Amino acid sequence: MLQTGLVSESIISDRDNTSRTIAFNKPYGVLPCFTDLKGRPTLADYVAIPGVYAAGRLDLDSEGLLLLTSDGTLAHHITDPQHKLPKVYLAQVERIPNEEALEQLRKGVVLNGKKTRPAEVRLLPDDPQLPDRPVPIRFRKNVPTAWVEITLREGLNRQVRRMTASVGHPTLRLVRVAVGPIVLGGLPPGEWRDLTSGEMAQIYSTAGHR
Repeated sequence: MLQTGLVSESIISDRDNTSRTIAFNKPYGVLPCFTDLKGRPTLADYVAIPGVYAAGRLDLDSEGLLLLTSDGTLAHHITDPQHKLPKVYLAQVERIPNEEALEQLRKGVVLNGKKTRPAEVRLLPDDPQLPDRPVPIRFRKNVPTAWVEITLREGLNRQVRRMTASVGHPTLRLVRVAVGPIVLGGLPPGEWRDLTSGEMAQIYSTAGHR
């Protein structure tokens, strides 16, 4: 497996000497867990590191950055919404959203009776450079698509898909490209790399932990 970013840095604490945290580019169609009774692809098909678990979720039909760690405290800071750690997604949606739809997403939409937190949302002028998905999106000749960048600070179930659908633009493809200060970058689908001690310190800092 790809293991980049292994630079020599000062160790944050004794705990970090025994813990392991990695960034993984989860492919489409892979469950964010290590076992599945139905025999579907899981993290175990790509990551052979004992003791690490996904810090947060990335649904079967979503792709991109997933952090795995054996550090329970770090996992808490990544997943607990009180820390408001930003998570950045690229969503390919049906039709081209107008400014009104984008503003609705920014202000928050109501999902199951609860309004989502304000989000940072922008329409991308060009398609992002992403690897082809193994299962192409559904294509309709008379329905254009667009890419939207959405930054959230909470993690409701299938939140991006539900938000875009609520304003009339169903998501066709969803890729997470950043979790706090950690970015997907050029990490290929199905590959992982160790986080440096400096990157882990950045996560705590971004989450408001000192």
